[in-house]
Amino acid sequence: MKVLVPVKRVIDYNVKARVKADGSGVDLANVKMSMNPFDEIAVEEAIRLKEKGVATEVVAVSIGVKQAQETLRTALAMGADRAILVVAADDVHTDIEPLAVAKLLKAVIDEEQPGLVIAGKQAIDNDMNATGQMLAALLGWGQATFASKIEIEGETAKVTREVDGGLQTIEVKLPAIVTADLRLNEPRYASLPNIMKAKKKPLDEKTAADLGVDVSPRLEIVSVKEPEGRKAGIKVETVDELVSKLKEAGVV
Repeated sequence: MKVLVPVKRVIDYNVKARVKADGSGVDLANVKMSMNPFDEIAVEEAIRLKEKGVATEVVAVSIGVKQAQETLRTALAMGADRAILVVAADDVHTDIEPLAVAKLLKAVIDEEQPGLVIAGKQAIDNDMNATGQMLAALLGWGQATFASKIEIEGETAKVTREVDGGLQTIEVKLPAIVTADLRLNEPRYASLPNIMKAKKKPLDEKTAADLGVDVSPRLEIVSVKEPEGRKAGIKVETVDELVSKLKEAGVV
């Protein structure tokens, strides 16, 4: 079974994002970029399925700018077999919207015919949490989102999902879309030998036009601004004073 894993290039989670002076977006100049953390988890799960003998091939796919090659090389160094880059933008500040990403992924899936797609549940830059669901709808496949455990049993996948009330276990018929949550696994670090090997693994490049998909934006960013700073707290000397302050704040 072939497993396809979409991965996104985002600002590294350790970096504090800065807003452009004109408020038009986030400043990406000289900012460290890396693979979306939830996508790392998805790549790790696909590799584990291959190590178990469930998957025969792991294909990583990224949609965006040419610089996303670095992100795909990371996936290859982790253990993916090959990669596909769909160049859909020239400017690193252009974020391809979820519907366009889903349409591009569908076109890739139509060519690759994977038995399973594992994606991160959301990207940490825009927190849309929409691509996996849209992709399932476009393909007409079953979906299991927010997965914390995946078990492949014949032609079905048993997925444990994280929901507000606890955990929910469902079964979906393959092929299917599964989106990875934080507790699915702990991604491995790529070793130096694997990083060197990744440079020789195949990385195909396509464009949105090659796949016949229009990626024109449907949304317009009106403005972006920093969140308001938190006000300084106060210290209280006694429990009675604490209760009094909480009453003033309407908490109790």
